[in-house]
Amino acid sequence: DSGFDPELLVQVKELEVQGVCAAESGDVRSAVECFSHAIRLLPHRASAYNNRAQSRRLQGDTAGALEDLERAISLSGAAGQSGCQALVQRGLLLRLSGQDEEARHDFARAAELGSAFARHQAALLNPYAALCNRMLAQVIHKLRNPDVPSQQEL
Repeated sequence: DSGFDPELLVQVKELEVQGVCAAESGDVRSAVECFSHAIRLLPHRASAYNNRAQSRRLQGDTAGALEDLERAISLSGAAGQSGCQALVQRGLLLRLSGQDEEARHDFARAAELGSAFARHQAALLNPYAALCNRMLAQVIHKLRNPDVPSQQEL
């Protein structure tokens, strides 16, 4: 944020706070307006795009949300808090649309930036980790219940 005009930055951050409050109170339309205003003031700052993407998703505008996330990722260089949050949000949208490999890639990148949630999601989407988790669950089940046949033994 150091590269932006300090007065504009204060104004934009206040608009983002107003937008978050509006979204949390259920007024998603006003939230989008606040974030859009922030974007008009500082169009090269990633945070407002990230926040507007969340509001657009709440409105059911997945295409608009993805567009904003692409912009946030580009502006942030897929780094920092805004980049991390945008990667996580895009990963979730990709996962919801069945694009698991692309989602796993975004979660892995966000995990590298420090997101524990993204690390967990990437592990869930890793086919080898899923196989190991199933095998481990079977072993634990067998250890806890030695007299109960497992599904494979039936």
